[in-house]
Amino acid sequence: MSNVDLFKSNPLVAGGLFDRFMESTNKLVGGGGGGTSRRISIKGNRFRLMVGGEQVSVSKDDTMNIIVVDAAEIARTYYEGAYDPEKTSRPVCWSHDTRAPAPEVPEDQRQAARCADCPMNVKGSGQGNSRACRFSQRLAVMLEGELDKVYQLQLPAASIFGQADGNKLPLQAYAKYLAEHKTPIQGVVTAMYFDDNSESPKLFFKPTRMVNDEETTALLSHIDGEEVKRAITLTVSQADRSEETKPAPDKAKVVGKAAGFTIEDPDEEEAPKPKKAAPVHDDAEDEIEEPKVAAKKAKAEAPVKEKLNDLLSEWGD
Repeated sequence: MSNVDLFKSNPLVAGGLFDRFMESTNKLVGGGGGGTSRRISIKGNRFRLMVGGEQVSVSKDDTMNIIVVDAAEIARTYYEGAYDPEKTSRPVCWSHDTRAPAPEVPEDQRQAARCADCPMNVKGSGQGNSRACRFSQRLAVMLEGELDKVYQLQLPAASIFGQADGNKLPLQAYAKYLAEHKTPIQGVVTAMYFDDNSESPKLFFKPTRMVNDEETTALLSHIDGEEVKRAITLTVSQADRSEETKPAPDKAKVVGKAAGFTIEDPDEEEAPKPKKAAPVHDDAEDEIEEPKVAAKKAKAEAPVKEKLNDLLSEWGD
């Protein structure tokens, strides 16, 4: 990866906004710290727009440009039983911070007092050598070219953790890269794209350019709104199989056109492949080591310049 300082003079890092934006970037790095009706599904290695639980559009591209508005802490959910496509299951136990069951989890459903001591957090408790209790993280995002809407994006562990492979960065590695350059994730347009070598949906992330004035205005209009709060809030009604979708309607309304989405004829969709029994909450994923809780760091210094002139000029493919 290039050592060039790509992010100095980012216009979003000056003033009081810097700390507010870096909070969500630090959540993505791995530090401490009711869903929306619109969300982005990555089922089947395709970007799918969901509105009110209905699939309304599928992207033919394997890359999508987004602007991250905010991020939740990394969460955990444990579902009991095998996958049943006819049922929408509720989690048995869940955690908002990966440390302990959420306060609203009924006492008789808690698998342990602490996540670290939970038998469902042991390798082999899930399919193969995986853990039955899975990590996930929710983001509130805007689509490039569609700034009036906020979408929920829920990522599985394989898209969050893991080592960088050249310029192929999972979310946590990507956020660390931005933090090292004193840049909040809201300050750049982020491209997310699928790992071609992964059978289950797995995303990498990279910055493409700085946000422009119009995008900054939209970002500030959404940042403290209820829609963003709902998008990043884990609730039991929302903590179901995030990648299970209903069939697309025959005449779906076109949304996300500016982001490169197209409506596909449901009759032309590939027939779904039979699924193996799996935990009900998500698709199979690579085994990921337990994430380390990052120690709190001193506040970063705000850059001095007012413009970011050379964003990603040396970022390779």
